[in-house]
Amino acid sequence: MSMTELASDRTARGTRTRRRDHGGVLPWLAAPALAFFVGFAVIPLVGVFALSFTTWDGIGAIVPSGLDSWRAVLTDPGLPHSLWVTFLVMVASWAVQTPSSILLGTFLAGYQRHRAVLSVVYFVPLLLSSAAIAIAYKALLDPNFGLGAGLGIGFLSQDWLGRPALAFGLVVFVVSWQFIPFHALIYQGGVRQIPRSLYEAAQLDGAGRVRQFFTITLPQLRYTIITSSTLMVVGSLTFFDLIFVLTAGGPGDATRVLALDMYKRGFQANLMGPASVIAVILVLVGLALALLLRRLGGRDASQSQLEGV
Repeated sequence: MSMTELASDRTARGTRTRRRDHGGVLPWLAAPALAFFVGFAVIPLVGVFALSFTTWDGIGAIVPSGLDSWRAVLTDPGLPHSLWVTFLVMVASWAVQTPSSILLGTFLAGYQRHRAVLSVVYFVPLLLSSAAIAIAYKALLDPNFGLGAGLGIGFLSQDWLGRPALAFGLVVFVVSWQFIPFHALIYQGGVRQIPRSLYEAAQLDGAGRVRQFFTITLPQLRYTIITSSTLMVVGSLTFFDLIFVLTAGGPGDATRVLALDMYKRGFQANLMGPASVIAVILVLVGLALALLLRRLGGRDASQSQLEGV
């Protein structure tokens, strides 16, 4: 056997040995994450699903009731309204957050002066409590004692929380203001992965910044947009604390989303069965939307955005 064949044989045996070692280690490395997922996701979900077939006031005995809770929820005329408001908040917040996050993330991905300081400043809203943000905006926009009354600005002195359209718009604005920094960080990382050679070639062809953005940046951020949109859409289904403190679902039911409806049924009306039904509906809707967005991303959505570059 020649030296070349001997070296190749040793390399092959070493590769097989490493694969056997990795094959024995990797399952154990994944075990803690799997246990965490089962303990805090699968088991509670199974418990909520089972609870949806019972009658329980949160204190007394749990009494099986079959499909009574499901019938009560599915025939309630308030459910379609809550579902509609939830989708409206989802679509409106996505329409506001996505372009703003892309532009802000692209800006922060550059090498401007004081960029690091600006990154920290832009990230501050995400560090604040949703309840604290809601209280602050509620005080600032108070028509009698808020910012508008103090500065004499008529536009800010409107009854923001007393009119359905204004209250809905305020919820979308505050939600977007809080979560734009998070998605801007995602887009910032995506932009920094785009090779500089693409922009240099575009500059040689005479392309300006706007044309580079639409012909290079946006196409290269395709999978990043899918990932961000999935987090944004699925996360919007669980908006509760901010809306609860800011509007409590009002005025009327103008901002009563499904998560708030679930809370009111379960902890204010003491109807844990119907509240569990709404929780299951939220999970199913979130799963369906996540699968839909993944399908829209194409079969190669899990691959790198630089594939083929």
